[in-house]
Amino acid sequence: MRHLEAPAQYALIQSSVAVLGLMVGPSMSFAQTPKPGEVSTAITASVLSQLSTDIDKGGRFSWWGAEFSVGVTRQFTTELSAGVTGKYGAERWSFETPTAFGTAAPWDSINRPSVGLSLAYQISGDLALFVAPQVEWAYESGASASDAINYGAVIGLTKVYSPQLVVGVGVGAFRQIDRNFYFPFVIVNWQITDSLRLSNPLQAGPTGGAGLELSYSWSDSWEAAAGAAFREYRFRLRADGSTPNGLGQNEGVPLFARLTRKFGPVAQVDLYAGAVIGGKLKLINAAGGTVQSSRYGAAPLLALSGTINF
Repeated sequence: MRHLEAPAQYALIQSSVAVLGLMVGPSMSFAQTPKPGEVSTAITASVLSQLSTDIDKGGRFSWWGAEFSVGVTRQFTTELSAGVTGKYGAERWSFETPTAFGTAAPWDSINRPSVGLSLAYQISGDLALFVAPQVEWAYESGASASDAINYGAVIGLTKVYSPQLVVGVGVGAFRQIDRNFYFPFVIVNWQITDSLRLSNPLQAGPTGGAGLELSYSWSDSWEAAAGAAFREYRFRLRADGSTPNGLGQNEGVPLFARLTRKFGPVAQVDLYAGAVIGGKLKLINAAGGTVQSSRYGAAPLLALSGTINF
């Protein structure tokens, strides 16, 4: 990657904000400075699967899912940009003899539509502030979406230390249906060499922070990376299920490797492989009491994602 001159440092701030904004992509690079009035759009579609693994207290499970998102960002002035994104995700779970949770599967199909805003403001030549409020509905098919709202925001501050290094800190604060959920996170975009980069691979939001990823580019078209993040989310269960109007929860640490094929600045395809470690499933009744909680073994993880920018 070519070295950027000082006037282009604002582009570095914008790229660090984008990590946690509406158009974040797993292979983010230092972007060109958007012009006032410029509008950009990103469309992403993904499929993913967590393969079968053992539940410590008995049984096995797996799930597969899909996600589709559209994000639009407008650069209003040289200091201010704003965007909006809409996303819909779905998971289909399969339990085999789930003795840890009784005789019946604790849940099956999970829906997670969401909408988010992103505001970024350049405070000075090397400092930028961003805030990203989000609302998500997380519920089993057949459950009431109005009783399954996650809402909150992430806020952060980034600083340009050099044309190759942006570092910042942030915090997320969310109401996860029936509880408060807080987490700090580090923002980093460090072009260590022309080919090696340390950055955030994911979007901070209701399920957790942005994680860290080390990537290597050996051409303008190909990139490989490895990273990790912590994810924790809960969802409302249906009234006629094994735990009426209760909550399900899934948490774990995805460790992943990524291979990316870029098609210029317009599109890219990302292939992921890895495993979820430290996983735990929890079943909670309508009164807020824990019915059952059980860890599960390392679960293989596969995903394929495609993004188009225009």
